Amino acid sequence: MQTTPILYTQALMLLGGAVVAAPLFKRLGLGTILGYLAAGIVIGPVAQSITEGEEILHVSELGVVFLLFIIGLELKPSRLWQMRRDIFGLGTAQVVVTGLVLSFLIEFFSLLEWRGSVIAGFGLALSSTAFAMQILDENNDTNTRYGQRAFSILLLQDLAIVPLLALIPLMATRAPEATTTPFEDFAIAIAAIAALYAAGRYLLNPLFQVIARTGARDVMIAAALLVVMGAATMMQLAGLSMAMGAFLAGVLLAESSYRHELEADIEPFRGILQALFFMAVGLSLQLGVVAENYLLILFAVPLLMAVKSLVLYGLCRATGSHHNDAVRISLLLPQGGEFGFVLFTAAAVAGVFSQGVASLLVAVVTLSMALTPVAAVLSRRLLREQDDMEDEIEEDFEGAGADVLMIGFSRFAQIAAQILLAGGRDVTIIDHSAARVRQAATFGFRIYFGDGTRLDVLRAAGIEKAKIVAVCTQKKEITDKIISLVQAEYPNARIFARSYDRLHTLELRAKGVEYELRETFESGLLFGRKTIEALGVGGEEAIAIMDDIRRRDEARLVLQEAEGITAGRHMLHSQPVRPEPLVKPKRDVNHTAETEERLLPQLPAGDDEKAGERLAGAD
Repeated sequence: MQTTPILYTQALMLLGGAVVAAPLFKRLGLGTILGYLAAGIVIGPVAQSITEGEEILHVSELGVVFLLFIIGLELKPSRLWQMRRDIFGLGTAQVVVTGLVLSFLIEFFSLLEWRGSVIAGFGLALSSTAFAMQILDENNDTNTRYGQRAFSILLLQDLAIVPLLALIPLMATRAPEATTTPFEDFAIAIAAIAALYAAGRYLLNPLFQVIARTGARDVMIAAALLVVMGAATMMQLAGLSMAMGAFLAGVLLAESSYRHELEADIEPFRGILQALFFMAVGLSLQLGVVAENYLLILFAVPLLMAVKSLVLYGLCRATGSHHNDAVRISLLLPQGGEFGFVLFTAAAVAGVFSQGVASLLVAVVTLSMALTPVAAVLSRRLLREQDDMEDEIEEDFEGAGADVLMIGFSRFAQIAAQILLAGGRDVTIIDHSAARVRQAATFGFRIYFGDGTRLDVLRAAGIEKAKIVAVCTQKKEITDKIISLVQAEYPNARIFARSYDRLHTLELRAKGVEYELRETFESGLLFGRKTIEALGVGGEEAIAIMDDIRRRDEARLVLQEAEGITAGRHMLHSQPVRPEPLVKPKRDVNHTAETEERLLPQLPAGDDEKAGERLAGAD
């Protein structure tokens, strides 16, 4: 009972520090992670209010476990397979090359002996998943090509912490005596992974179905915690890391219908424990060692960021990235990562190097995180005006295929999509504008990046499954190109199209498009109806007038298809009005002639009489 007030006081200090520091640092553009670190440093080493930083660190490592579980939930096995080249190719190359280079530099400058150099070098090769993903999310760049490649590198780095943690006992100077053979250790690990896979495949979904039928929300939360902690403990008992167990459990549940509910249940615990982890790192920091070696830290931070950036740029260029994407990735991931804190702390506990060295490495990682926004600003200055300047997004059509394939997501298409979605219809939407795709994603729309004029894109988007192809692009020539392509490859496809004007409507009808609509026709009718209602015309009469105009317009189109654009003039409601100007102009101007010259610049000579007729027939 005597320790209870102390625990309450410490908990209040940690919560208060998190509440104050995290929003402040986020407002400064430094991110919440540095805020938690700063709060821990102030509470621990500076104020000496909490001195049990290492004990808190052991508990708070569960935040990392929950983080990996949520990362696993976001990764469907099919998606992992699609990203395998970037994850296991580019990601592995980044960790190995950067780790070897940094390890060599640390030993070359005689900062650590070779065991410590390897752990420190590969620990510094890892980047901050939380920090980089936060920057991508804030800039809406998660789905861009460079964002996907950066995420692949981060994912492999998160996976690399598992073998790196397993490497520490081998590097430790006081490694415990082995009670089993390496073959037995390997067999136990494989058996544990197989058992976890079987449980995830055959037990977890039925378990959650039973719990969901009870309607007990608190039991569902408890079950989610049980799954994460159980998987993590199983892997730990098998000689692997808790983080790996949680990650595998997340991947196994990625296809589950309960995935989103599990993520929502775990997220609050993950957020609190992860914040506690970063604060505990700050609590355990040895400021005296940092102060004595500040010159070394000031030299090491820019060297670390430069080495990581150069390696990342070279590897990205070698694996097919354009200059701009390579620059963005290299200056997004030059910092050290939160898993480096885990690795350095574990290495210090095992005796690979001292706690003072761990504090120096934590200080280097922290400063590199603080300088990441500066690197992001620098990246914008290094971009080139080139063919990849239009920010493209990786073409990913996973889950595509619906009754309606909508090509183009302009304002016109957005309104049409609302009708379809409200009617309970699935719509596959593709658009070639990366900015429009990102903007639509912020409003919850599921659209795919792709060029609708390419046959392979249309096939990947599921055109063979579509009952209707809705072409809603803005430019007339693009619309015509898409329609010609679809009609050539899929002659039985039902095409609904947005037309540019009346002439374009007649051209589309001549091509055999099933339905077309001028982009401004219906909105112009509604605007005119509302205007005459405001002038005193009754609602029913205004609607009747609007319907009459719509019928007349369709009748004119039928005549114009058969007889040409000048047909049906008698169906137009026209009452020319030429009011006298308030001020007499200095010269006479033939407005009709100027207008005809602007709209009909290539009118054949000797066709003056038809000019007025064509102008009257235009929209």
